[in-house]
Amino acid sequence: MNLDNVLQAVVMLGQGMAGIFVVLGVIALLVLLMHKLDDRKK
Repeated sequence: MNLDNVLQAVVMLGQGMAGIFVVLGVIALLVLLMHKLDDRKK
């Protein structure tokens, strides 16, 4: 195994994890927004 390959794999893993966290953050914001809009109707 080359050090370059390992480094590339770590970078790809990092990007994947960052992408997942961004998606989870967006979903959480959408859920909060929906709750706030729902509260106004009542």
